[in-house]
Amino acid sequence: MKKVLITGAGGYIGSNAAEYFVSRGFHVTGMIRRNVEERFSRLGVPSIRADLRDFESLDRLFDGQTYDYVIHIAARASDVGRKELFRVPNLEAVKHLARLSMKHGVERFVYLSTSDVYGLRDFHGETEEEAVRVPFVRNYYPRFKIFAEEWLETHLPKDRFAFVRPFIAWGNGDTQITPRVAGFLKSLPWAIHFGKWHGQNRCALAHVQNISASLHAAAVLPEMAGGAVHVLDPEVTSWSGFYRMVHEEFLPEKPYRELTLPVWTMRPFAKLSSGLSTLLNRYRPLFD
Repeated sequence: MKKVLITGAGGYIGSNAAEYFVSRGFHVTGMIRRNVEERFSRLGVPSIRADLRDFESLDRLFDGQTYDYVIHIAARASDVGRKELFRVPNLEAVKHLARLSMKHGVERFVYLSTSDVYGLRDFHGETEEEAVRVPFVRNYYPRFKIFAEEWLETHLPKDRFAFVRPFIAWGNGDTQITPRVAGFLKSLPWAIHFGKWHGQNRCALAHVQNISASLHAAAVLPEMAGGAVHVLDPEVTSWSGFYRMVHEEFLPEKPYRELTLPVWTMRPFAKLSSGLSTLLNRYRPLFD
């Protein structure tokens, strides 16, 4: 039985990935931190508490343990925050875990990155070759994902790593985009869109089961070595369509109305939200 360590196994994507690997006959060990999804707990697999900011705790993941694969999902996944809050968990910890993995004979280190490494853009089904990683972005979350990818490419043998770049994760107990959109629709009289598309631009969704399957493929398939795959659902859903879907599920009694505003009207609020959220050391933006 192949053995896999999944970091961030207590979270939304990590718990779904753990469930997927267990269903494929793997012996799963999960690195958890504080809050743990019920999905992971009911699997009954071993878990080890560790913190990406505490390298000694990361060392303990390998005490008396061997793994065939490491699936590194844990990260500070936030839209806001100071630079230093991202550097250690999203870059230095990646380096440390990758070195540990190589030292202890891990066959492949699979790194969960993000489609944000392609920069801010609309997507229409481009392949990985067509959607090229950009060298720099302003947001610290994808910026350090880019730095981590570049470091892994430079320091690990090509057959020992792979990248998975999901778009917007959703489905199977979504704790991210769906509840955020539901809260937005509940608090405002309209579903608000910005710019020329009037909500008809693509909402680039990646079902968490597809993300889990991609992480599995990145670990076991020889052709995935040293490469990257992005995860984008084949069904094309617009932002307007996604808002309507969430509205029908969670707010069926509330009238649904849409409003489109010019892009420039969003920018002052986005800047204010980002600045205040960073000042207050929030994990989520003050205004979503």
